[in-house]
Amino acid sequence: MEIDLPDALAEVAAQFERYEKALVSNDVAVLDELFRNDPRTLRYGIGENLYGYDAIMAFRAARSPVGLMRRTDKTVITTYGRDTAVASTLFYRDGAPGKVGRQMQTWIRFPEGWKIVAAHVSIIDEPESSEQMDQKA
Repeated sequence: MEIDLPDALAEVAAQFERYEKALVSNDVAVLDELFRNDPRTLRYGIGENLYGYDAIMAFRAARSPVGLMRRTDKTVITTYGRDTAVASTLFYRDGAPGKVGRQMQTWIRFPEGWKIVAAHVSIIDEPESSEQMDQKA
């Protein structure tokens, strides 16, 4: 299996960027488009477990558009062959100081294009950096 084929990696990176832009602008139509329309698609969120495309769509439709701006860091996208990818990123919101969000998405290429089939979002306290830990030692 070939990992990180340049063309597949570029395609997923472009879709990931579409997702990020749609997320912070609350473009629900694009967010819905990027998830696979299938009852097996799932999204584990910060406060919800969504099973199936319909549940994910309903969540997006009901979500407040306030406070969605964020910055991402340490984004890693890895492709496996031409049809499977995992995208992982950290994110930070000004309204949540001292917290770091973590997002992972599994992307699969279908005849209609790249789609998210599984996603996980969580927020934790920002871990101390190794530099800060070294200073305490």
